[in-house]
Amino acid sequence: MCVSNSLEDLTNEQLLIEYKQSGNIQLKHVLVLRYIYVIRSIALQMRGIYLNFAQIDDIINEGVICLMSSLDKFELEKGVKFETYITKRIRGMIIDLARKQDWVPRSVRKMGKEIEKVTTELHNELGRVPTDEEIANRYGISLEKYEEFVSKSTLFNVLSLDFVLEETYEKKKYLQVMDEEETNQPEEYYLDQELKEYLAQGIEQLREKEKMVISLYYLEELQMKEIAKVLEVSEPRVSQIHAKAISRLKEHMKKFVEYKK
Repeated sequence: MCVSNSLEDLTNEQLLIEYKQSGNIQLKHVLVLRYIYVIRSIALQMRGIYLNFAQIDDIINEGVICLMSSLDKFELEKGVKFETYITKRIRGMIIDLARKQDWVPRSVRKMGKEIEKVTTELHNELGRVPTDEEIANRYGISLEKYEEFVSKSTLFNVLSLDFVLEETYEKKKYLQVMDEEETNQPEEYYLDQELKEYLAQGIEQLREKEKMVISLYYLEELQMKEIAKVLEVSEPRVSQIHAKAISRLKEHMKKFVEYKK
């Protein structure tokens, strides 16, 4: 391929195909510049996760490294959009960085596991998602203290919907015997139609504000501060609603894994 000003006329998809076919380093640099907006967008959206140990510029720099690696690992034949692929990898990178920092106090981690166990028990007993009051009563604390814990443990309650889905998908893959047809399917969890449909059912069961927060955060890609303005509540309250929604979706997706055993 002749690398010239004609590159400007190529779409991102066309440029990606050219790079995968030729391995031309100049094309790779152009692609990085074109896709860096994805890194910036995710870095801004997830800044609450890393602000205590990194600056946004640091995350963008790490994201560029991840992007360059992803360009080489991406497989066109999978039929997945590169924007979708890189979004998942950048989110995962940020969560991994946060985990390595061990930012969750041991006491919060312990209480989180205990409350998750109580929530699961109540869910099994009641056949529905338990209310905050029911969880607090079973655990033996006041509703106010429970809500305070939820607010503080937003990160601990699985910071990303992507992670909930990936965790569920990996368990499903582990429990199933992969036949030849399945192994030819794209490996990314978000292409598993059955998983997506089950998740949609779980989202539909959420409370109205929880559904709105999930929609605004993951679909509209608004920041917590922006969502707070839309809902006319405080930013900590939005974080609390988000954490509860993720917790409920975790419980819902556990049933998907059990069903696939």
